[in-house]
Amino acid sequence: MGVKKLSRQDRIKKSIRMKISGTSERPRLSVYRSNTAVYAQLIDDSKSTTIVASYSKETAIKGNNVEAATAVGKMLAEKAIAAGISKVVFDRNGYLYHGKIKAIAEGAREGGLVF
Repeated sequence: MGVKKLSRQDRIKKSIRMKISGTSERPRLSVYRSNTAVYAQLIDDSKSTTIVASYSKETAIKGNNVEAATAVGKMLAEKAIAAGISKVVFDRNGYLYHGKIKAIAEGAREGGLVF
């Protein structure tokens, strides 16, 4: 019986989560990328609740690409502004900041979120 070795992404994710957390005034924008879709949600860590969520299959753009990720970011920003949230903390969830992750962030910024 040995100690389970964490993957590189899990180690990065753990160190990021030690530094940031979301509050009701400034929730955490967490992103997740699967093989078929891109997900983003605003989380209030003090209450352990998801405030707003959006994913790529809700958008008019089909596929799992950068354009769909940008649309997810814009849609999430619209929902957040409607819920009265304008400032967030970005959690890249251990992913490198490029491609779809960067597209979600830029789409959210275009939609009016500040981070």
